[in-house]
Amino acid sequence: MKDHLIARRTVIRCAGLGVGAGLASGVAAARAQSSVAAAAQAEPANLWSGEYWAHKGGVKLYMFRKRIGAPAVGEAALPVLFLVHGSSISSRTSYDLTVPGKGEYSLMNVFAGYGYDVWTMDHDGYGRSGSSGNNSDIASSVEDLKAAFPVVAAQTGRQKIHFYGTSSGGIRAGAYAQAQPEHVDRLILSAFTYKGTGAAEIARRQKRVAELRASPRRKRDAAMIRSIFSRDKHPGSFDPAVADALIATEMKFGDTVPSGTYLDMAANLPLVDPTKVTSPVLMIRGEWDGNSTNDDLLDFFRQLPNGDRQFVILPHTPHAPDISRNRALVWYAMKNFLAEPAPMV
Repeated sequence: MKDHLIARRTVIRCAGLGVGAGLASGVAAARAQSSVAAAAQAEPANLWSGEYWAHKGGVKLYMFRKRIGAPAVGEAALPVLFLVHGSSISSRTSYDLTVPGKGEYSLMNVFAGYGYDVWTMDHDGYGRSGSSGNNSDIASSVEDLKAAFPVVAAQTGRQKIHFYGTSSGGIRAGAYAQAQPEHVDRLILSAFTYKGTGAAEIARRQKRVAELRASPRRKRDAAMIRSIFSRDKHPGSFDPAVADALIATEMKFGDTVPSGTYLDMAANLPLVDPTKVTSPVLMIRGEWDGNSTNDDLLDFFRQLPNGDRQFVILPHTPHAPDISRNRALVWYAMKNFLAEPAPMV
């Protein structure tokens, strides 16, 4: 592999006072969901992909890209969407998953089909990337994204790009947006956690602080992956085949992953200061997400300084909404937010 240059009811429910959200009638939203799902049953035509490497000191970080058609000299730059993975699953398993016979599960395919140049990356110690030996906490992840950005900019010509992160990937993306706002166009925080107050999953992790501090890596075997689909107590919100596909794809990287984001979420929240996130922001929360509460996320939302912001709750949806049965609602909310016209000023 060659090194490249360093290489919007259902969208859904309005969430509260003063909260901007994309609204549609139930019929319109259902039609949108149906049409989006139908359109994404197969890979888009002429889909191109490429592999790249970023370098964080001596650590090589694996990057992957999908778009319609191979890049060509002199072409108009496509809008770029960078997908940031969470605590337990590496990038391509998170965002380019194939679930045979179950329709489209690749967020990369969906947004490449919408006309985006879609990128993702394995963080330090995950998947195909090398490891520094650290626990790959949020601070380390920000450094990963700093290393990745020049590769994206060199290959696309873009100095500002859109970011999407789910679960701790949302924290990673938010922390990067705080650190390097000049490179962030529009930011989507999905399944995000702010302070974690009242969140069942965060309480469970707090009981493991000593264990998480004891080692830079934690157990992530098949049983742990299956627990992602049962811990919010609404197992019917996922197709059982998804867990099988995740396990088959991810376990080739071993049965441990870095412990840093779990430790950060147990002991160090909050990790993102909303007053320092200046980009437009879309926050997406599944109705049944045990990693957060509405109050927790609305606290964050109200402090965002940019008036271009939306808060969307996805009904009948748990944590990890982009691989749930209602994943088309995620696509619909994202697509509308990213394509929103610039406001008149």
